[in-house]
Amino acid sequence: MVRITVKCPQCGSDDIVKHGKSKAGIQKYECRNKECNRRVFQLEYQYNGCKPGISQQILEMAINGSGIRDTSRVLKVSQDKVMDTLKKKEKWNRQINIDYINNHEDPSAILFRIVRVEEVEMDEMWSFYHDKGHQVWLWHAIDHNTGEMLAYTFGTQEDKVLKELMDLLSEYNIGKFYTDGNQSYERVITPASLKLDEEEKSEAHEIGKEHTQKIERIHLSLRTWVKRLARKTICFSKTLRMHKIVVGLCINVKFFGRRLIA
Repeated sequence: MVRITVKCPQCGSDDIVKHGKSKAGIQKYECRNKECNRRVFQLEYQYNGCKPGISQQILEMAINGSGIRDTSRVLKVSQDKVMDTLKKKEKWNRQINIDYINNHEDPSAILFRIVRVEEVEMDEMWSFYHDKGHQVWLWHAIDHNTGEMLAYTFGTQEDKVLKELMDLLSEYNIGKFYTDGNQSYERVITPASLKLDEEEKSEAHEIGKEHTQKIERIHLSLRTWVKRLARKTICFSKTLRMHKIVVGLCINVKFFGRRLIA
């Protein structure tokens, strides 16, 4: 006879006792580790969506280009399970790279925060949600010297959305902006917004594709990883909310360096 030790899938403890059976007749177990967050569990499940680790797989597939239906077919779970898992991460997404700020904060600034980014590249990229009649723009900025993404926002191709990005970037005390010829940058990046005079402003904002190569390369990576962003695609998010969640997850994990845990 071979004995198999049952361990808690949450904490790994082997202090386990039987805890009755489910309605389907599957044995349930109880973890007696008081510090464990998951006390009752099963080793077998009728529905794949209940298995440990499935939610993590759903999130990892989302940031590696898989759509709702793809994930549902591969993992053999319902589309509702996939969407519910993604929606739970909506508030987890950050639009600003907080860790980058913390790592570059001036330790001599005791009463207030000073973070200095000498030069940034800013650009925007379009995509669709629901169908090609619903266009949405991703505006974002990166550190020109390191290539680290600093902040992003979604919206239309209007000045008000760029202003939202500028508000997020105010944390970085930026010295110089590199952008393309989009007129929104000229209208929003003004001497008043930068608190500079006209002569200083001309030095603080440089227009031209020759200084935005790094951020253009990031566009390529994003369109490769997230098929919702591909220029020629029929793989759309049904709603703007889901579009923002999936693209935000990709940015937070691959560019902000955050650890994704279900």
